Amino acid sequence: MTNIERNTDFIKSLALQHGFDYCGIAKAGVLDEDAKRLEQWLNKNMHGSMQYMENYFDLRIDPSKLVPGAKSVITLLYNYFTADQQQINAPKISKYAFGKDYHEVIRAKLKLFLQQLKEQVGEIQGRGFVDSAPVLERAWAQKCGIGWIGKNGNLINKQNGSFFFIATLIVDLELKYENEIVKDYCGTCTRCIDNCPTDAILPDKVIDGSKCISYFTIELKDALIPGAMKGKFENWMFGCDVCQDVCPWNRFSKPNNEAAFKAIPQVLNFSLQDWEELTEESFKTIFKNSPLKRSKFEGIKRNLEFIKE
Repeated sequence: MTNIERNTDFIKSLALQHGFDYCGIAKAGVLDEDAKRLEQWLNKNMHGSMQYMENYFDLRIDPSKLVPGAKSVITLLYNYFTADQQQINAPKISKYAFGKDYHEVIRAKLKLFLQQLKEQVGEIQGRGFVDSAPVLERAWAQKCGIGWIGKNGNLINKQNGSFFFIATLIVDLELKYENEIVKDYCGTCTRCIDNCPTDAILPDKVIDGSKCISYFTIELKDALIPGAMKGKFENWMFGCDVCQDVCPWNRFSKPNNEAAFKAIPQVLNFSLQDWEELTEESFKTIFKNSPLKRSKFEGIKRNLEFIKE
């Protein structure tokens, strides 16, 4: 067995040890096709007020700008699907936000992962990312053979659907690469397009981010949500899972086993009245480690007011 094969096997075993469900590895290089698509998307202002999407364009498409001498891009998937459900008629929260903030959970895993990799192979340069840096993680996941990008813009895995967090490790270490790009199995299905409450999912796998409920309830920092969206949110207060809930491939999703993603009791038990009576002090205490803190107390109150009939 060569060093390349040995190191690759070690990385795959490390991924399993840290609870990742899938691990794929691709040769680092410039994402030329994805660069064109991203540029067109930005030019059409489909990122809305998310100005950060315009920043660091060269870093998004070239991993060597993030890690000098980058040779490999490792993609890791972490399951967050849950069978837990909120109270009927309560303001809805996206499944990924039921438990602890995934950034903190997975970032800690990546830090230890990289440390153990260095202990095994020697001094290497590497960085780990989880939805917090200019990395086109879904494009790399596809190149790694883990799944395909569906019509709803999510990475879909044939065995387990799309309820996954995607983490990326870029290293200056040569490894064994996946040779097979996964076929697109969406076929003629248009359930995600047909069921999107705000018509944010366009043909050809284009998502108008400026129309997405997740954008309005999380990313939009304005005091007011556009009146044209009134009555279209279907009671979503934080994020939206509609395009994943209706996807046939998610019938294969299995509940995660991560203790940190166990639902915060109030997420499951709060009624509309509980949310309306919530004070800022209580919000900061209950949701201090939750993704909900991203919208802040004022954002949650704004969203609540907007979805009320």
